[in-house]
Amino acid sequence: MSTDDGLKMVGLNSPMISPNGQSVVYGKSKLNWEKNKRETKFYHVSADGEHEYQYIGEDGASSLSYSPKGTFISLKRTVDKKQQIFLMRTTGGEAVQLTKHKASVGSYVWAEDESAIFFIASKALSKEEEKKKKDGYDSYYVDEGPNGQTPSSWNNIWMIDLKTKKEKQITKGEHRLGSLAVSPDGKQLAFTKRTENRRNQGNLSEIYTYNLDNSQMTQLTDNNAPEGGLRWSPDGSKIAYSAADDKNWELRNGKIWVIDPKTKSYEQLSGAFEGNIRGYEWANDGKSIYFAGLQRTQTNLFQLDVASKTVKKLTDTQGGMSFYGMSKAQDKVLFSLNDTDKPTELYISDLNNFQPKQLSKLNPGIQDSFHMAKTEVIRWKSKDGTEIEGLLYLPPNYEKGKKYPLLLHIHGGPAGVFTENFSYRYHVWAGLGYVQLAPNVRGSSGYSDELLRGNMKDIGGGDYEDLMSGVDKLIEEGIVDEDKMAVRGWSYGGILGGTTITKTDRFKAASLGAMVSDWTSEYGIGFNFDVRLWYIGGTPWENPEGYRAKSALTNAKNVTTPTLLLHGNSDRTDTEPQSMMFFAALKDMGKDVRYIRFPREPHGFREPRHQRTRDVEEIKWVQKYTLGIDWKPTEKLDKDKKKKVVKP
Repeated sequence: MSTDDGLKMVGLNSPMISPNGQSVVYGKSKLNWEKNKRETKFYHVSADGEHEYQYIGEDGASSLSYSPKGTFISLKRTVDKKQQIFLMRTTGGEAVQLTKHKASVGSYVWAEDESAIFFIASKALSKEEEKKKKDGYDSYYVDEGPNGQTPSSWNNIWMIDLKTKKEKQITKGEHRLGSLAVSPDGKQLAFTKRTENRRNQGNLSEIYTYNLDNSQMTQLTDNNAPEGGLRWSPDGSKIAYSAADDKNWELRNGKIWVIDPKTKSYEQLSGAFEGNIRGYEWANDGKSIYFAGLQRTQTNLFQLDVASKTVKKLTDTQGGMSFYGMSKAQDKVLFSLNDTDKPTELYISDLNNFQPKQLSKLNPGIQDSFHMAKTEVIRWKSKDGTEIEGLLYLPPNYEKGKKYPLLLHIHGGPAGVFTENFSYRYHVWAGLGYVQLAPNVRGSSGYSDELLRGNMKDIGGGDYEDLMSGVDKLIEEGIVDEDKMAVRGWSYGGILGGTTITKTDRFKAASLGAMVSDWTSEYGIGFNFDVRLWYIGGTPWENPEGYRAKSALTNAKNVTTPTLLLHGNSDRTDTEPQSMMFFAALKDMGKDVRYIRFPREPHGFREPRHQRTRDVEEIKWVQKYTLGIDWKPTEKLDKDKKKKVVKP
């Protein structure tokens, strides 16, 4: 595979199953190279996989949802630079604009009887405020009122009646609202809210209910932990929510809890499950909760018994599963499956007789078109005896006994995880002849809380040893040529990668994306709650030596590895100056370093041409310094439609 082959793959977007379980709507995301973006078109397919056709017109859609009875599909489109809700009947016809709100509509939910839609929207600027902003009076007070590090506004909950098409403001006041859910009888709302907007204070959000009959708002939780994912039980007696803890902002895998809105009493339900919960839904009888759960490198569907708090595994799939919902009767379930060598496709199955039926054909024949990496899960003991698991990718024509160059991947997070999911980049590198190791070092989610908390106050310590012990295992087994090794990572992968090359000279090349090189200077402008609470501890003025010691910039003089740095100019997760500082330090010392800065890009790149540049330049760098190869891709012919596009 080439980078271009990967970029041209079709992606799955926003699948949803009809309430009666007889049909599915989903999006196909395709590359438009000329416009430098991906475009999504939505399709309708019956539950037996037949009769697929394009369902929504060229105007497109986002935030699609079936109404509870399946009468409508709701969606959002942009009108006069504002997001509005549109409706279209499931029997056919054009989407018709429903809301004409003065500000953009945010998230929304249906009333169970289809009489109304509740939505969150920010306060609209007055004409005077709009004019002042246009005239250049757009300064703002940071972390005051609704503002965070960027200008913002308070938001509230609104309702629109489907018969009268009239809007009504429900909540009033100064709120920043999050998760929103409507009770089954339509008489109450549940939502999370906070009354400030500082970036690193998400833990101040609490759960509230609002009685639509008497306008009474009731606070249900009062703690120092963030809650989300609100789901009313079918009888309206409980609200399920997700949180890692009931008191503090803890570094743990998220748990499912339930709270009684009348008594405010609550309990944790999912303590018996070890792993990462990814989406959940009440069973119709209210006695259990279905959820998708990641355990180690695989995701499956589980059922949680509310009374006994026991967990039953319902599926045993190989690879990755994403759960998209159930029919109203909960007899059918919609999900996607993929594996390390099988791209994502959409499936449906009876829940009680789990036999996946493939609905989509997004990338047919791709396994026959390319030589794919061979993948296996491996385990090893780290320096302190901790068991670490990772994915080993072998070149397509791997020969036992032969030593190969190594590319070490480091995931983001730190609480990210490598899973048995498809990514074309592994196959590109495999085609270039690299053995690849993707370790789930301590700090990774999807395992035990103990492993997730394993790098607390020790970022760049035990996790570094986990990396290197895995590398040593492959060298000892005669798989890897220790003189031809490279390391790469993005976000935390770039951070730990930066630390790695200050501690060892064993790698011939490094590619570090969206890194943080100096924790002290990142404190005020980036995320800091995780560093302050968990990974370093304290603040730069309380623990200056800890912040210095954990920063790659402090030890930049030790770097001998030729290093490529990549960063988006609009990255607010790990801010761009972090790469600039590391680059300047290495450059000033005469080290081999190159920095590519990408305009407009946030933490995750959006523009295909930037994605291609990022990946191709990374390959060039690693090939040059690891293997001594002057690797050059064939240039893509951007504008000449008549000529065949040549792959690198």
